[in-house]
Amino acid sequence: MTTNLTSPLPAADVESLTHRLHEDGIIGLPGAFPREWVARLGEDIDTAFAEARARPDGAVGRGPNRFYVEIHPEQLRGFADLAGHPWITAVAEAVLGPDYRIVEVGFDVPLAGAVDQPWHRDFPMPEETARHRRLNSLAVNVTAVDTEADMGPFEIAPGTHWDDGTAFDHGMFPPREAYPRYRELAVRKFPRMGDISIRSALTVHRGTANHSAKSRPVLVLGLDAPGAGNDERHDTAVTREFWASLPDSVRAHLHCPIVDTLTPITQKHTIEGLVMGDS
Repeated sequence: MTTNLTSPLPAADVESLTHRLHEDGIIGLPGAFPREWVARLGEDIDTAFAEARARPDGAVGRGPNRFYVEIHPEQLRGFADLAGHPWITAVAEAVLGPDYRIVEVGFDVPLAGAVDQPWHRDFPMPEETARHRRLNSLAVNVTAVDTEADMGPFEIAPGTHWDDGTAFDHGMFPPREAYPRYRELAVRKFPRMGDISIRSALTVHRGTANHSAKSRPVLVLGLDAPGAGNDERHDTAVTREFWASLPDSVRAHLHCPIVDTLTPITQKHTIEGLVMGDS
């Protein structure tokens, strides 16, 4: 597959990627962006992270020394490049339909000393997926650094997006007696700057212990099929000036308030934080 930020993805590639996504719950797409673009992304994440940690409820804990921050799209200089990347748009349209929506922009930051998270999903399985085996949301991840083995790499158990989650605590956290299966299935991911992944957030996963002195920031772009409802968990907004600067192809998928002045986002996910903090 050839990296090109403007060319549409060939139909055969789209079919192959969506098949793998359906089977594994995650696909990797190497070299989606130049390293220079990712370096700017890392700068924007660092700025937003410092601002969020300086105010109450600006960042939510996801376990010791591990944080999540939701941000507004215009806090990223490369938002339009990301939201309009042909690999992302092609897979999103194939899986979620042509009217998919951008509902979340945020990032995870495992700092030095972060511990193994419990295995989890990001939210309970929706009825549509449980009944009809249809995915109605996707998460795009973009690493801001080259991931090394001691930095607490992301670990995921392919195929577990279809697991029955009725016994999961809060619909998200499987019982500990299920952990041996997830450990057996688990694959650790070592993306480099420029790589992206697209996954179902239902695929059981965890962040692992960061034994290095470095952080491992990862951007998250959340996408929904119409009616999926994950927008209710997020507070995305844009200013009128930023909205006017976006291409029509991006605005078509960004259904959020258009405001004169942005309000800093107060983080949610309190149950998740409590459970992960107890890990």
